[in-house]
Amino acid sequence: MTPEPRARQPHTHEAGSPGELDPRAPSRPGRRGLLLAGTAGAGALGVGAAAVGRERALRGSGPTSGPADQAEAPLHGEATLPFHGEHQAGVGTPAQASSSYLALDLREEVDRAGIIRMLRLLTDDAARLTQGRPALADTEPELATAPARLTVTFGFGRGLLERAQVEVPAWLGPLPAFEIDELQEELCGGDLLLQVAADDPLTVSHAARMLLKDSRAFTTVRWVQQGFRRAHGTERPGVTQRNLFGQVDGSANPQLDSSHFDTVVWIDEGPFAGGTSMVIRRIRMDLDGWDEADPAAREQSTGTKLSNGAPLSGQEEGDHADFEARSEHGFPLIPEFAHMRRARGVDEGVHDEIFRRPYNYEDPPAPGSGALSESGQIFTSFQADLEGQFIPIQQRLSDLDLLNMWTTPIGSAVFAIPPGCAEGEFVGQSVIGD
Repeated sequence: MTPEPRARQPHTHEAGSPGELDPRAPSRPGRRGLLLAGTAGAGALGVGAAAVGRERALRGSGPTSGPADQAEAPLHGEATLPFHGEHQAGVGTPAQASSSYLALDLREEVDRAGIIRMLRLLTDDAARLTQGRPALADTEPELATAPARLTVTFGFGRGLLERAQVEVPAWLGPLPAFEIDELQEELCGGDLLLQVAADDPLTVSHAARMLLKDSRAFTTVRWVQQGFRRAHGTERPGVTQRNLFGQVDGSANPQLDSSHFDTVVWIDEGPFAGGTSMVIRRIRMDLDGWDEADPAAREQSTGTKLSNGAPLSGQEEGDHADFEARSEHGFPLIPEFAHMRRARGVDEGVHDEIFRRPYNYEDPPAPGSGALSESGQIFTSFQADLEGQFIPIQQRLSDLDLLNMWTTPIGSAVFAIPPGCAEGEFVGQSVIGD
């Protein structure tokens, strides 16, 4: 939108439960008490034995095992993705179910040498955690054994590159001011970004905490944003996600692992060759107001069908959008103000593309606000040319997009994503040097 998560708790005795001594009870129980206790114990044993038998049956273990085709489903927590390589993981990676974005600011005393020490430490942490191994100083190593496709993606802000005394790309910095923005300073900017994502929220939480602990001597936390998508296995791979408005969101994305994706996303020359630019926009979504819009208004605002995400001029999600098609009354089937039309730049004769990788967020509503939720999208996009791809799209959406009635950007940041690294290197070494 826009330019386009329990381990069983250990049993504890509540006050007055059989596992706790009652100071009011007599020191020696009478005969009747013993008999009653014995009967209760025998009953409990019977229930316990039955429960054990049932548990075994449910587990399919022991003599009550079921047929072989009732074997346990495969575990997804053991899945890993490579950390080292030409590109950083977490960009062209099929989106995981849970994410955490950590924006950090360098402490005043941290210099170039300190930045390199920090990046070496964090790279080692990330390389271990993504492969299901605890970091060297991991105080909860048991939580690292289920990586669930964990990725950690590093992004550099202007402040980090300036402190490292290297050339800063001209495009790296705050986005231009857009009329629709209501930005909150505490949700903008940052010297270093760590995008942590996996198919299990506990894995994400542990990895994020480990990285934050190991970076605290060098940085302070500027902001943290946590996002979610459909849980792994809820939908078939490749299905375009729906956002909190119920819209199919991201149909225009370039295909992963395609040459077209490479062209749209990866920078092809300069220090960041093999990397990309990243935009994060926190977009508040007025779900209460959206509830009041009828289906026709919702479809007109996006230019797509609610049922399957198809353009209003087509039948299926992948159908070509015919922006010249008109209704029987002569009106464009995809209105001029539709989000799809504005994002694609049809009326300006251009076709800018970016790669969208958004997540949803939901926070408690402000006390006394009367709202049911504080929800929205952590819109994240990657593109090779920020100024030539993202900014024109965002400007068109700011100028005219009916969806602006229900969406408000409240946070914004831009980061340079360095290329991947080889084993023995740290992320960003090709940019900063060693």
